[in-house]
Amino acid sequence: MEVYNTYSKYLQERYGEKVYKLPIKLPITCPNRDGTLSKGGCTFCGEEGGSFENLPDCMSVKDQIGKNMLYIRERYKAKKFIAYFQNFSNTYMTLEDFKEYIKDAIVDDVVAISISTRPDCINDKYLKFLVEIKNNMGIDIIIELGLQSVNYHSLIKINRGHTLAEFIDAVIRIKAHDLRVCTHLILNLPWDDMRDVIENAKIISALGIDEVKLHSLYIIENTSMAEQFKNGEIDIISKEEYIHRVITFLEYLDPGIIIQRIMGRAPEEKSIFVNWSESWWKIRDEIVSIMEKENRQQGKKFDYLNGKALKNF
Repeated sequence: MEVYNTYSKYLQERYGEKVYKLPIKLPITCPNRDGTLSKGGCTFCGEEGGSFENLPDCMSVKDQIGKNMLYIRERYKAKKFIAYFQNFSNTYMTLEDFKEYIKDAIVDDVVAISISTRPDCINDKYLKFLVEIKNNMGIDIIIELGLQSVNYHSLIKINRGHTLAEFIDAVIRIKAHDLRVCTHLILNLPWDDMRDVIENAKIISALGIDEVKLHSLYIIENTSMAEQFKNGEIDIISKEEYIHRVITFLEYLDPGIIIQRIMGRAPEEKSIFVNWSESWWKIRDEIVSIMEKENRQQGKKFDYLNGKALKNF
């Protein structure tokens, strides 16, 4: 039995075989980079906007999909794919442009479209269009929302540009349109403690989130957080503490939620700190090993919703 609800198992059950993500990079930005909300972006975000391995954004969506699909077909014998709009905020554009980009991603063997964006860039008009695509084309739609933490004080410190309220509003709207939601979280922001980790799990579960993507904090050169780190203004917890946080988070999480990723990664040549200088998969394996040895599982402490205090009556 798996100790947590893995993404690979979900994809296998949903589509009958292994499915591969095809990253897409668009020539876009974020509202807290271009001056709409702020400038400079999140303090941890580099110039790539999280898209370290993507093709150039000057290539069309169809060309990026075609080139990546050909490579993955040949290397892994893949047959089904997810078109993943990855960098920056992929709903932060005119509705007309958004429609064209999404339509260009609908090609043979693409079974789902995953759209990474911010909670304050979710709008009913865009969601209604995505519902039309889902229903008319038979393609699954997943909205990946960057939250990072439910601690709104931490969100202010990282210059996130939104608080928890916008995230809750975005999730309610997305779920009302019967689309899937994946939430991105960083479990070791310098200002968060274990209480925040547990509250992350509780709020994600209470809102009915479908999928979660966990990241360990990495620090990229030429970012505001890099300056804070070099100046000794922030510390990063130990690997052992991070593992403890991940396992605790999973125990409090609804067991039905899919875990897309349990560790993040970044190019070491552009970073001053990444995963305690260890391979992400080694840390993942260590987490799984500890959970198996200590009989700890996702959802083991998922007992706090639906009027917990009344359960004995």
